[in-house]
Amino acid sequence: MQTLLARHNQQFGTKHQIEAQVFPKPSPYGWHNYPFDYYNIWVKNAGLEPFREEPTLEILTRKFNLIAFKHCFPVSNIQPDRSPDINADYRSLANYKLQYLALREKFHQFPSTRFIVWTGAAQVESKTNADEAKRAREFFGWVTNEWDLPNDNVFVWDFFQLQTEGQLYFQQKLALSQENSHPNGTFSRSAAALFLRRVLDVVESNGRATSLTGTPAAV
Repeated sequence: MQTLLARHNQQFGTKHQIEAQVFPKPSPYGWHNYPFDYYNIWVKNAGLEPFREEPTLEILTRKFNLIAFKHCFPVSNIQPDRSPDINADYRSLANYKLQYLALREKFHQFPSTRFIVWTGAAQVESKTNADEAKRAREFFGWVTNEWDLPNDNVFVWDFFQLQTEGQLYFQQKLALSQENSHPNGTFSRSAAALFLRRVLDVVESNGRATSLTGTPAAV
């Protein structure tokens, strides 16, 4: 991606930079990046001091003009709903939605910073089940169709749609194997280019030139 960005900067005379961060780090917080964890660090424990050595939005927005965040693929192993609790790390549709709504409200407190959520990753069929996969599709459909509001500072890159091609599971031709939900090399390269295109479009034209997947927007 850095090579693609360097080409863009050279072609258009821009000076964009991207810095990747493992968030949260494996220690001391633990490498958990579910909706609960972003809510826990950025909303519940917001402030000018890091939370368990992780930077809050008050810290990050001082350094970055755009913040993109993602989840690892276990985020799609969504369990049946029970009593909703925004402060619970139980992975359900109801809790995810409460946590995402709180995150969006928090993002709106930083109007000079743009945010991009990378929709959660799907899994290959052998690593999930139909009920979990349907809940994942429902949640990320809600993110793209309802949670994502027009004319604000929050944007979406729809990785889930790219992976599933509108189906229920991560398409095996795009995965590392039928037993591994990581993307293969070919798909990784094409997805990286689309993600970068979406990021640059959000920075340069407020997301108007690309669709949620990073392809050119329909005229």
